Amino acid sequence: MLCDHTGDALIGHFSFLNLIGRIAFPIFAFQIVQGYMHTHNIKKYALRLFIFAFISQIPFMLFLSTFYDSYYLNVFFTLFLGVICIYGFDKIKNIYLEILFAILICVVANFIHVDYGAYGIAVIFVFYIFNKFWPNKKSLMCLAFIFITVLKYLPNIISYPSLYIYYVGYMLFTCISLIPICMYNGKQGSKVKYLFYAFYPVHLLLLYFFNFAVNDF
Repeated sequence: MLCDHTGDALIGHFSFLNLIGRIAFPIFAFQIVQGYMHTHNIKKYALRLFIFAFISQIPFMLFLSTFYDSYYLNVFFTLFLGVICIYGFDKIKNIYLEILFAILICVVANFIHVDYGAYGIAVIFVFYIFNKFWPNKKSLMCLAFIFITVLKYLPNIISYPSLYIYYVGYMLFTCISLIPICMYNGKQGSKVKYLFYAFYPVHLLLLYFFNFAVNDF
């Protein structure tokens, strides 16, 4: 994530740092699913994501202002909607309504312009479905992930032929995230969740001020 944002702020949107950054979101999505499945209080878990989404929005907008003309909602909103999606899926006891609810959340994510949009929700949903119902089917989970990742980048590859090499690279590096995800041993790591949460808005602010200082100089 730091590589991705550093690439955006200091080099440009298509750099090797951005390629490395594609690895981050799927890992965050997988961690959100694990957090959801192991938390003792889902409502507090969702509220914490929403609070950090709210806190992070201004730093996120300041960061975007250094190289982008339009704004959208930061990735914490994506993770929050992802939790809402899988929570609703758990509570609704009709398979058709469950799928309809998941699609609705994807539509909402695109409509309000959260980071990664419907794709972000779909990734969280896929990881959740396989971890809950088919935890031993990692190969199928990977195939489902690769499928929706191809669907995400294929329109850009077709629409921007001069940039296809970059979008193909984005797609491949996004899929590389499956390596650490599949190596997950099911054990909890160090309890530093608030450090990781705080890192997001803090590093955005630092990149914004650094970029502002460099351009002003």
